[in-house]
Amino acid sequence: MKPGSVPPPVTQPLTPLHPPSRPPLGPPPVGGPPLIRPSTVTAGAPNTQSLLHSPTNQEGDATSTAGDGSVVQNSYDAIEGGGLMATPHPSAPANLKMNRNVGYSYPALPPGYQNTSPPGAPGVQASALQYPDGSKHFHQPPLGTNHLNASMGSLSLQQEGLRPVNLLQERNILPTTLLQAPVPNLHEDIQKLNCNPELFRCTLTNIPQTQALLNKAKLPLGLLLHPFKDLSQLPVVTSSTIVRCRSCRTYINPFVSFLDQRRWKCNLCYRVNDVPEEFMYNPVTRVYGEPHKRPEVQNATIEFMAPSEYMLRPPQPPVYLFVFDVSHNAIETGYLNTVCKTLLDNLDLLPGNTRTKIGFITFDSTIHFYSLQEGLSQPQMLIVSDIEDVFIPMPENLLVNLNENKELIQDLLKSLPQMFTKSLETQSALGPALQAAFKLMSPTGGRISVFQTQLPSVGMGALKSREEPNQRATAKDIHLTPSTDFYKKLALDCSGQQVAVDLFLLSGQYSDLASLGCISRYSAGSVYYYQSYHHKHNPVQVEKLQKELKRYLTRKIGFEAVMRIRCTKGLSIHTFHGNFFVRSTDLLSLPNVNPDAGYAVQMSVEESLTDMQVVSFQSALLYTSSKGERRIRVHTMCLPVVTALSDVYLGADVQAITGLLANMAVDRSVSATLSDARDALVNAVIDSLSAYRSSVLSIQQPGLMAPSSLRLFPLYVLALLKQKAFQTGMNARLDERIFSMCQVKNQPLVYLMLMTHPSLYRVDNLTDEGALNINDRTIPQPPILQLSVEKLSREGAYLMDAGSVMFLWIGKSCGQSFISQVLGVPNYGSIPQNMTHLPELETAESIRTVAFISWLREQRPFFPILYVIKDDSPLKSSFLQNMIEDRTESALSYYEFLLHIQQQVNK
Repeated sequence: MKPGSVPPPVTQPLTPLHPPSRPPLGPPPVGGPPLIRPSTVTAGAPNTQSLLHSPTNQEGDATSTAGDGSVVQNSYDAIEGGGLMATPHPSAPANLKMNRNVGYSYPALPPGYQNTSPPGAPGVQASALQYPDGSKHFHQPPLGTNHLNASMGSLSLQQEGLRPVNLLQERNILPTTLLQAPVPNLHEDIQKLNCNPELFRCTLTNIPQTQALLNKAKLPLGLLLHPFKDLSQLPVVTSSTIVRCRSCRTYINPFVSFLDQRRWKCNLCYRVNDVPEEFMYNPVTRVYGEPHKRPEVQNATIEFMAPSEYMLRPPQPPVYLFVFDVSHNAIETGYLNTVCKTLLDNLDLLPGNTRTKIGFITFDSTIHFYSLQEGLSQPQMLIVSDIEDVFIPMPENLLVNLNENKELIQDLLKSLPQMFTKSLETQSALGPALQAAFKLMSPTGGRISVFQTQLPSVGMGALKSREEPNQRATAKDIHLTPSTDFYKKLALDCSGQQVAVDLFLLSGQYSDLASLGCISRYSAGSVYYYQSYHHKHNPVQVEKLQKELKRYLTRKIGFEAVMRIRCTKGLSIHTFHGNFFVRSTDLLSLPNVNPDAGYAVQMSVEESLTDMQVVSFQSALLYTSSKGERRIRVHTMCLPVVTALSDVYLGADVQAITGLLANMAVDRSVSATLSDARDALVNAVIDSLSAYRSSVLSIQQPGLMAPSSLRLFPLYVLALLKQKAFQTGMNARLDERIFSMCQVKNQPLVYLMLMTHPSLYRVDNLTDEGALNINDRTIPQPPILQLSVEKLSREGAYLMDAGSVMFLWIGKSCGQSFISQVLGVPNYGSIPQNMTHLPELETAESIRTVAFISWLREQRPFFPILYVIKDDSPLKSSFLQNMIEDRTESALSYYEFLLHIQQQVNK
């Protein structure tokens, strides 16, 4: 990419998954049933299958062509090894890039295999992944795509997933425990080696043999990934030889087949490869001649230390640049105190080594740099007032070694909050400040953390308000697209120089996140949004910022990363979702990668998968660790191929389907309209249940029938329609809506589902029955309740966990003991209006309740504020808004929604 060159935006028509057989219709009018579908199609109406499968990349910017149509050559491609690059299909899965020789050459020393525990941030539990211990080997060759029919023939399908459920009759269909991903129908020897679904899962765990069969099922095919998740156990391989397919560059994995000791067959392109001599020795068992027992062939998730041929340049040092808005508005919020103090407390915990560098920029209508040159008695401020053409004064003293200049850095962080307290400067030159930051970071790459509190008003990238509060709810919504391409262009320049920008927006007024968010989206950064942040008026946001900033500063980070996803020949990957820039059709450029980011891709069946029992998917993430090691993290997943429509439904993963549709709906909202996206979500339910009714159900029954595997599909789609990203009504501020869309695009599936369909628990009667014991703590496990007011009792207390926020609703007649022993107040009337913390009391009830809430919080990278609410609390409406099954002013109840779906399915 030449800096500044931006591929033209591509606006392609969305190709339907199947021909529309009926006119489009989304959610019915607000008035609820009875509902009648119009008999004619109006011109320009959204396609019924608008969300499902467009073969082109809906992120029009994520293309590999330059303005003249030529392919942009990227050197990373050569390094990771662009597989199948010679084939005529631009969508064929190619390959990823890697770096850094930290291993030993084989003849001198056998490679080391370690189980390393990457340091998860304090207080954030890494999820334990159980890897096979290597002792229960099955014998090769029985494993591998060409040897599976014998073992698969004996499998009995778990037909529970196909059991017809009448949704109108079975009201209590929500499981009382968290829904697990379906287990693919594979031989147990293969299944136990498969990738953990928390890292890598597919919308369909039974892959249709043909695109025609996929079209008939009316379900989306795609993958959801959480590739850099903190893991408590991760096999790490140090070797001078990383064994890969010579044709498609797939990494050797548990699903290849060994034809004999010396040859292995790739499970993606079926090429037969030679086993390198050094791979014959297994350093774990210290046995020669058992290549199929090597860790690379025993673990679906593995990390390689990359040798030097995986490097374009010496691994970059960790470089962190902080850019602070210091306008009058920013100082008024008091955020600088919190941020500087948190940074001061965590300086020693920033991921890095002796090469770590750090720098600071502040801005209002001018830009201020800080020289931290060795020998200075205090930091020196350098002001640049020409924001039209920003120059960098003394660049060598602005990004300095953290260890060598720690005292100056600490002095600056202590004095910064006081330096601007008398400022009357109201302007904000965010654009020029980002340009300066980019110039400063370009030589090394690294991470820019920018803190902004208002609409940028001067210089490049200045914005004007586009929000009209009284028009928030109109369906022609509004300004979801950027008003300028300045931030996107700058992000692409950053991406080209391995710089990612993370945006912290702390704002009480409209700040045009639709435009500002592009700086993070295309540079693989993250967006944090603290609405109405104020140190006095909104103290809970202060705690949230502190906790999340600590996690952000101390979590693992990968620099100059790229990721490629490959799949078995016959399948093709097209549209990508997440924060990145797509290079060369399928190489995701991730200047920074973090353990809290999720990604999704859409797929299609390009060629029939006949003669295949299984297919495989592999993601490879090449990155530089904060310690300067070049590493490759590889995840491989194997799934069976089926020929019957009933088997496609049997293997449907309803959460993964919902997550992928949500990502597609964000694109549709931006490229078309919000109402188009809502219609398409509803039609996805109507179409799949219609196909199931007409093609799978042998006996037609009255009611709304769904296969058990999809019984939660209508509920989850209704939850999406009520989510801030897609809801209608006057509630959502524009920036809130955009932030919710950012979260859909960048959250791993588990958090996205919690934000979409919260978990509700009764907590005034917690017991130790079925409790978990973690680190000598007893964690109660109350059952999950359906999200309806009819599940609430005035005598109870209920915790709603909506992911980024929690509500503790106390019923009017709640037991006296809970109020005094958990809330620490004498009676219901004395519960404070703005209570956001539970006291830690020495009572059994308090210990259980606090343990449960703490455990829920520890499992996620963001910090949910807890609001204790009563019947007369102003926050009660937010609590009720999350009661997905109940009717709200702008949306149907679950039962009304089912009646609407039934009416359309029966047409």
